[in-house]
Amino acid sequence: MCALLLIMLLDWQALTKLSGGARLEVERVRLVEQGIAIDGRFELPPLAQLTAEDQVFVAAFVRCHGSIKQMEKYFGVSYPTIKNRLNKIGSQLSFVEIEQGSETDSRPTTRSDVLERLARGELTVQQALERLKEK
Repeated sequence: MCALLLIMLLDWQALTKLSGGARLEVERVRLVEQGIAIDGRFELPPLAQLTAEDQVFVAAFVRCHGSIKQMEKYFGVSYPTIKNRLNKIGSQLSFVEIEQGSETDSRPTTRSDVLERLARGELTVQQALERLKEK
């Protein structure tokens, strides 16, 4: 796993250095096996818009089958550190809107419930604002 993650990190670091961190847009897509190229303007998928380090973190999380315990060992950091990093990355991925908990508690009923869930990292700032506007 380390070698693959290192190669991925180096590739994205080189691209980030080249672009200066500016927003990227793909203009050509090639289907190698079919010998077809498509020209146009294509936005990078949300995962590809993450920093190289965050992409490596996500890849490691998937390789660890979502086990925070394994992530703690792999990165040598605590559970809260892993959880905070996952929440930070999750807040950047707008296409992922997963409610935590059961159906009955998916929408906090009070302002303090919303703020508590935000503090625990169960809601992103954007989600909390939306919930508070509903009140």
